[in-house]
Amino acid sequence: MDKKQSRLQYKQDKKGGLHRWKQLMLLSAGLLWTCLGFSQTPHTLLWQISGNGLKKPSYLFGTMHILCTDDAHLSDSLRAVIAHIDEVYFEIDISDMSGMLGSMKYMRMNDSKKLSDLLTPKEYDRVKAYFNRHAAMLPFGMLERFKPMLISSLIETAGLDCQTTDGMELMIMKELRTYNKPVNGLETVEFQAGLFDSIPYEQQARELVNYVDSSDEYKKMTRQLAEVYKEQDLDKIDSMSRQGDPSMSGHMDLLLYDRNRKWAKTLAGLLPKKSLLVAVGAAHLPGENGVIDLLRKQGYTLTPVKN
Repeated sequence: MDKKQSRLQYKQDKKGGLHRWKQLMLLSAGLLWTCLGFSQTPHTLLWQISGNGLKKPSYLFGTMHILCTDDAHLSDSLRAVIAHIDEVYFEIDISDMSGMLGSMKYMRMNDSKKLSDLLTPKEYDRVKAYFNRHAAMLPFGMLERFKPMLISSLIETAGLDCQTTDGMELMIMKELRTYNKPVNGLETVEFQAGLFDSIPYEQQARELVNYVDSSDEYKKMTRQLAEVYKEQDLDKIDSMSRQGDPSMSGHMDLLLYDRNRKWAKTLAGLLPKKSLLVAVGAAHLPGENGVIDLLRKQGYTLTPVKN
């Protein structure tokens, strides 16, 4: 090898070494935070899962399902994680397009119920008028048989006040195209939609009317949640989930904590086999019933990663 080739090889090795060193630093930055002993949850959505006999670390990331497009982007840390892990787990397998398209039947109420069966004529007219005024949403005729809490979620999405929206799951999916890595789900669409059958439809319908009557207030709350998410403040996300959303009040075990416990048990069987990125709604991460603490109780080390 001549001197010119030697210099070129040195530059390539140095560049590759620096790149690997940079990725290692990104993935390990949270160790310092733990050593400093924060009393509050560190502001990050990305956590490394290690210990408990794992040969390779896995990662936990808190998503927000809908964000303004300008706010939905991946950090260098998360990109580095995606490059290193073996498989991604979302709440549901969003790569299964046939399953997603077939999920519409699970959105509908049982027994052919319609929204008009659950509301007074005046209430029904107010809800219908609201959705007719917001042409960007699904036509109201399609929504009449949907479970009311799912209809309420459309009002929350509209509260972001941006022309185009995206979700963190979709951004991760776009990044995954580079690597062609497997995608899976901790739950099925059928299971998720079935959760709302455990809450009386009449109660859901009343909460929907409340959303419509106070839509400006809930739009403000949605924007606040998006800001808190951008700040990566899991403690505030936890507080807002428990106190701020009336559709969640009284149903935290059903919609959040019971699912967290099931996921922690499922992950205990998955983590020893492969290095995973587990990307679920950020509200599932914090608190004593959150996935972070539940995995710690199983003996894993959860380390915040700068994001």
